[in-house]
Amino acid sequence: MIGDYAGSCVIKVGIASCGIAAGGSKVLGTFAAQLNSRGIEATVKPTGCIGMCYQEVLAEVIRDNRPVLYGKVTPERVERIIEEHVIGGHPVEEWVLPQDEVDGFMSRQQRIVLRNCGIIDPESIEDYIDSGGYRALEKALGKLTPLGVIDEITRSGLRGRGGAGFATGVKWLNTRKAGGSPKYVICNADEGDPGAFMDRSVLESDPHTVLEGMLIAGYAIGAGQGIIYVRAEYPLAIQRLEKALAQARDRKLLGEGILGHKFDFNLNIRQGAGAFVCGEETALIMSIEGKRGMPRLRPPFPSQSGLWGRPTNINNVETFANVPWIMQHGAEGYARLGTAGSRGTKVFALAGSIRRGGLIEVPMGITIREIVEEIGGGIPGGLGFKGIQLGGPSGGVIPASLEDTPVDYESINRTGAIVGSGGMIVMDESACMVDIARFFLNFTQEESCGKCTFCRIGTRRMLETLERITGGEGNETDLAVLEELAHEIKQSSLCGLGQTAPNPVLTTLKYFRDEYIEHINAKKCRAKKCQALITYLIKPDDCPGCGLCIKYCPVNAITGSRKQPHTIDAAKCIRCGLCISVCRKDAVTVT
Repeated sequence: MIGDYAGSCVIKVGIASCGIAAGGSKVLGTFAAQLNSRGIEATVKPTGCIGMCYQEVLAEVIRDNRPVLYGKVTPERVERIIEEHVIGGHPVEEWVLPQDEVDGFMSRQQRIVLRNCGIIDPESIEDYIDSGGYRALEKALGKLTPLGVIDEITRSGLRGRGGAGFATGVKWLNTRKAGGSPKYVICNADEGDPGAFMDRSVLESDPHTVLEGMLIAGYAIGAGQGIIYVRAEYPLAIQRLEKALAQARDRKLLGEGILGHKFDFNLNIRQGAGAFVCGEETALIMSIEGKRGMPRLRPPFPSQSGLWGRPTNINNVETFANVPWIMQHGAEGYARLGTAGSRGTKVFALAGSIRRGGLIEVPMGITIREIVEEIGGGIPGGLGFKGIQLGGPSGGVIPASLEDTPVDYESINRTGAIVGSGGMIVMDESACMVDIARFFLNFTQEESCGKCTFCRIGTRRMLETLERITGGEGNETDLAVLEELAHEIKQSSLCGLGQTAPNPVLTTLKYFRDEYIEHINAKKCRAKKCQALITYLIKPDDCPGCGLCIKYCPVNAITGSRKQPHTIDAAKCIRCGLCISVCRKDAVTVT
């Protein structure tokens, strides 16, 4: 017997970006150090994000083949977990995630893209192969022709998961049929939506599944070169991709004569500089070519004339991650999931005012309500569900009254929003929808490349109008101006960024027009978010006159004698909120 325990034990610690931010690296190191110092032969291994970001740091202890998942693990908790669970065989129950919570988050999911996330070591090709990795590539090369692979993808119904939802099989076939060589495969990993982290998590947690999907695509369309275009703000994803590429080359899964077949394919990484417009495929191509990332007129489409003027197939991370599963389990297995027009599953980043925020993968056709209430656990703080921003800055706000809308491309488009790449920001009753529209329009206006006049100047005029409204200077003609500009921008912009930039404004005007009217006519923000439309008051009956608010007010707007109710000079008040945060009696209110 070595040390205190000689049985079988594996400890997995989540160290994707969410886990690292919560202290996962320290937890992993503490487990390893303490087990080593005691001579305990347990295996400690890193893993990626299992999706329960709200519970990080997550650690799974698998003792004698029985897995137990701990949430919010700290280095200080490690010793007790080792002592009682690893050695003693008794889980520390108060730190174990309740099974009903795990089931609530996981039971409605169908994990295809995320099948290995939080399970395998993302830096181990052996782990990926042991989980069935590269068997889909072996099947494609050994049993199917390139057209046979394309037929399998076509029959699966897989649509591009980057936002437009174009049929993947059709895109691959068009690229294969296009004249000219060489041909290229590009993975679009330039994920720039606020609140979106789907691609990052997949690349950090299971990079080989994306590489395998790209290899299969390369074989299908007749390409010999692939490029992963990933934003430079994802250093951990880039690090793990580089390691995965090196491992694949060592195993002869990249290069010449892959798996003994007449198929040569190489992959490289190109880092983007963080321009949102480079998520648009033609702007992305220009960036790779060393030019300023700006969209170009189509046709010709990239499948006909893309990178360096050659036929190019572009899909995003999630699309490629679906491919190995489809090849292994068959088109029919994938097509059975989802709806008639939207097959398969979709990964979403669930964020905002939600109890269980994180990464989820659900069958297409699930409703918004099921995602928010059942998987996400509902709204915290006793507030009601007000709406959900779906599709990022290019998407729109869907109100709570439409919470039974199925999440598929056609149903979501009918609301005025889009599925997009998969960002979901949940909003409660405290959200101001006019301010939400202003926030997202500010983002798209700043990210406009400036090529199209309506996108460059029209979004600026819309933003200025929204700023007047939230600043208490709006009038009712502003609403007509917003709608007119929005439709002109949608019709006149060259790329998807400009065409969808007005969506947050149009959907909030459609579903929450009364809030715009209230901002304009009553000069009031019911959510108390627009600073120019709120007033800070001290309730005299609740104020003990302690002087804390006077001490912390940065502009000396508060006066009053000791042990006497204080008052706020509204003309001086800058509405910073410090008085509320320091008041121990909740005497400060906002109207």
